[in-house]
Amino acid sequence: MAEIKAADVQKLRKATGAGMMDCKKALQEAEGNFERAVEVIRERGQAIANKRADREASEGNVQARVQGNYGAMISLNCETDFVAKNENFVKFASSILELAIAKKPADLEALKALSMEGKTVAEVITEQSGTIGEKLELAYFDFIQAEKVQAYNHFGNNLATLVGFNKAVVNEQVAKDVAMQIAAMAPVSVDKDDVPAEVIAQERKIGREKAIQEGKPENIVDRIAEGMVQKFFKESTLMNQDFTKDSKKTVGQYLKESDKELQVTGFKRFSVK
Repeated sequence: MAEIKAADVQKLRKATGAGMMDCKKALQEAEGNFERAVEVIRERGQAIANKRADREASEGNVQARVQGNYGAMISLNCETDFVAKNENFVKFASSILELAIAKKPADLEALKALSMEGKTVAEVITEQSGTIGEKLELAYFDFIQAEKVQAYNHFGNNLATLVGFNKAVVNEQVAKDVAMQIAAMAPVSVDKDDVPAEVIAQERKIGREKAIQEGKPENIVDRIAEGMVQKFFKESTLMNQDFTKDSKKTVGQYLKESDKELQVTGFKRFSVK
């Protein structure tokens, strides 16, 4: 058996990110051949990833970032909170986000197919899964392009938001407040007109059924159901929600106080919790 030098083990560790003992074993199996040892590490990583494929990756790191008028957000998921908070895992998630901002892929699958370190993003994630020993999953990617985009990353990196505005110049505090409002209150759309028709129909149906179950007279059931829909708009559409910093006004009123022409063009929100 070829002698395994400490320098070779260190070189393999640097190239693959695998542990020292795993690198030493791979070099022993490859009889000192560095390229073959790299393949051994990758094969083991794939095997571990396959073995853990049915596990639930319910923890993770969510990050949002803005460059110019483009903002992107990703969630790299794992199995445990311990890994989610690991510095190297956080940096790995950040490197994927940087690539997304640079290349602007159309969707999650396109991001997974981008080239990273001579492989696809999906392949690198599989290798990292083998190195870490947990299932890793790129669970989310989305982006916003607007005249102004604001990002908010919640403490702990388990929640992030992006929000776009129709004007390039927006008061920074206002932009931050709206991004944090989305994080805190999880609206389903910007305004009433943006709520899908099927969602409204479902809310109206729920309102009718509830009124009937409570024995309300038939002639007021529809009125009660419509009231439920209006309550839904108030609680679940961004512009009609009570502003978290001042419940005496809505988010829409808060925006108009800052700039009468200011509008939110869209938003994204993702959480692993």
